[in-house]
Amino acid sequence: MSAYRTMRCQICGHIYNPDKGEGGIEPGTPFEDLPDTWVCPVCAADKSKFTEVA
Repeated sequence: MSAYRTMRCQICGHIYNPDKGEGGIEPGTPFEDLPDTWVCPVCAADKSKFTEVA
């Protein structure tokens, strides 16, 4: 089990999995540590549109 929170975009359903990283983001990068300019790679929603996956 990951020590990091997995987050889901409320707009398109994309899941940011910190264990995998994506689009230039290194694996192991917690969602909280993503730059404020980071957006969903699928629908371009900002970080405020993401909620934690239970």
